[in-house]
Amino acid sequence: MNRFALSLLAGAAVLVLGGCASLMSNEIHVSESEGPNPNASTVRYLASVRIAGYVDGRNVGNPRKIGISEERVFGMSGTDIILDRDVSDVVTASLRKCLDDTGIRVLAKDDAGALFELSGVIKELRYDVKVRDQVHIKLETTLKEVATGKVVWAGEVEQKDDRFAGVSGNTKNDIADYLKREVGVVTGKTAEAINSVLMATRPELFSLAPGTKVIPGVKVLVAPGVASPSSPVVAPLPAAKDQPQASSANGVLVVSTEPAHASVYLDGVYYGMSPLHAEVAAGVYKVEVKLKGYKAASEKVSIRKGDTTELELALEH
Repeated sequence: MNRFALSLLAGAAVLVLGGCASLMSNEIHVSESEGPNPNASTVRYLASVRIAGYVDGRNVGNPRKIGISEERVFGMSGTDIILDRDVSDVVTASLRKCLDDTGIRVLAKDDAGALFELSGVIKELRYDVKVRDQVHIKLETTLKEVATGKVVWAGEVEQKDDRFAGVSGNTKNDIADYLKREVGVVTGKTAEAINSVLMATRPELFSLAPGTKVIPGVKVLVAPGVASPSSPVVAPLPAAKDQPQASSANGVLVVSTEPAHASVYLDGVYYGMSPLHAEVAAGVYKVEVKLKGYKAASEKVSIRKGDTTELELALEH
């Protein structure tokens, strides 16, 4: 065999090996939705939402890891199933698309012109490849008025499902398509619930008749007209010389943490990041703060009518 032929064979080998290396990767690519949704609203309403983002509350270390594979998956070289981007980015992109499909205008996360702000916690997002593929997604979302900081709605959506991949087994594209569908179920229910509650509370922003409806799979944590000791009205952060004054029926809770920007929960419901100023109904609450990379800290506090209660919590590694 001459040198030219050997050279061609060597080049072909490099191409083949290079192609295999690119295919044999544990990263799952979950693409954005392609093409318009035929069921999407053709009307653009005045209601506008900015998505502040979701906190990854799963405590898995790697924000892109979603599970393990106990069965063969074509194109994967190991057992860890990893996305090509953080799970918070995948969830946010899916919810943005679902909200847009309802006719609500979705603005940039720092847009001062937005009427509402949405944030939340990813409590679970897991995909395990076994004899039957298993998916478990749990998403908690909070919607606030930008102008007042008032919590308009908070809810939790959980989705568990499994499927038999078939005799031929799985490919990475199979996993990506199934995961994308299941995430879409969760974000779709969340968007539908938000659209429904905004129509009921702010009918002037919509051209449709207001109304609310039960969304299967959505557990409502805070909603208009529902009396609950854990349904606060969150006020904007005041200047140091202008501390918030509680109404006669409520008290003010001020939560600060070291380090700051920890997720704050009252009786298990997410209300925002520290430092937090919240006007809540008088009563006893369990305040818990969480920050990735630190141990959670909690303490019970008593809120009294017309008083301000300050709580400082230090988080340990």
